[in-house]
Amino acid sequence: MPEIRPFRGLRFEPDSVGDLANVVSPPYDVISPVQQRALMARDPHNVVRLDLPADELGDEPDDRYRRAARTFAAWRSDGSFRKDPKPGLYVYEQAYRVPGTDVERTQRGFFGRLRLEPLVPGGGVLPHERTLSGPKEDRYKLLRATGANFSPVVGLYADASGNASELLGQIARTTPTIDLADDDGVRHRLWVVPGDDDETGPVKRLIAAAAAAPITIADGHHRYETALRYRDERRMSRSCEEDPPFDYLMMLFLETTAEPLTVLPTHRVVRGLGEPGVEALWGGLADLFDVERVAASDELEARFGTAVAATAGGNGRFGLWTRDGGAVLVARRDAFTADLPSGSDALRRLDVVLLQVALDRLCGIDPAATAAGGRVAYTKAAAEAIGWVDRADDGSDAAFLLEPTPVADIAAVAMAGDVMPQKSTYFYPKPVTGLVINPLEW
Repeated sequence: MPEIRPFRGLRFEPDSVGDLANVVSPPYDVISPVQQRALMARDPHNVVRLDLPADELGDEPDDRYRRAARTFAAWRSDGSFRKDPKPGLYVYEQAYRVPGTDVERTQRGFFGRLRLEPLVPGGGVLPHERTLSGPKEDRYKLLRATGANFSPVVGLYADASGNASELLGQIARTTPTIDLADDDGVRHRLWVVPGDDDETGPVKRLIAAAAAAPITIADGHHRYETALRYRDERRMSRSCEEDPPFDYLMMLFLETTAEPLTVLPTHRVVRGLGEPGVEALWGGLADLFDVERVAASDELEARFGTAVAATAGGNGRFGLWTRDGGAVLVARRDAFTADLPSGSDALRRLDVVLLQVALDRLCGIDPAATAAGGRVAYTKAAAEAIGWVDRADDGSDAAFLLEPTPVADIAAVAMAGDVMPQKSTYFYPKPVTGLVINPLEW
């Protein structure tokens, strides 16, 4: 079973840095270059300077990581950060509106330290997604330079008893330590809950609930694998240290049963088909799908836009748009059986897996070509996917629109020891970076 501990977090000192809304940022992997520059201009203490340091004119290789380390050390010295005096958990709430809808949701969890362990079937920590070498190398260089987790890995646990949800709700009815809204209108609130030795206290009860079964990684696979690499390298040089802090990383633990979590779909845009390829695509659809033609892109956008995030997916339903028009496609699962990858039933029934089979058969794009990039582009906005095709941006010829992957399906794939294709999930909203930082020290 997973091992979870309280920790002494570093937090921005409002008396030193001012309005905390100006110094937090989204996670590094969803920040565009334009947004990165805007965050740096917003406040000289914005945490993006630590979590996503920018290259500067005249930089040598890896200078930006060394600059992040110097900045981090300076902010710790000048009072911009302060370290909490006692180990604790950090209860976290996000109140938000599901994009494109009037549905309002609240999700609650807590930040704690998770002991690292290998990602293997039957282990206490289970992945659901493949990783790429480039992002892992970036995160490794930052972790090695700074010795801290600036943004958390997100893990999912299920507490059918409802005890954890009830306890989180009780804490959320008290005055928060931090209360701010981000640029997307998501409200973020944080409570510091000091640990104690009382087995009936909130820290021990939350840890017991989250550690009762394996944790599924929802977000942060690259950071987790990077932390494993860093741990193993540190062990080689400090093998005599007992229970070192680099054996852990910061995780946000979210409970999956009390409130529905929001997973946004990631749409696929196929490039380089040309007119013959698009014609062949349309000609082969009936071999795999029931096809309902749609003349107007507005209809497809309405049926597969962000509003579907408030509904359950996983039914083998897709939208297709080309410059010749569109269609709603419903998979005939028996037509896919022979070409499905090996693995569990949970994996083989996923919409993203069905679509990969369709891309291979109808467009000549196999999983290796998809992973290599170039032929398939990704976006969370159905309107953007359709627009790329209408304008033929970068050779965009066909947009495949998806529904979200249900959280239960994600957990089932992880529990079976399988991993999903890239860009299968996008959990929303993301935890804001900079509320609490985990220095790899006691």
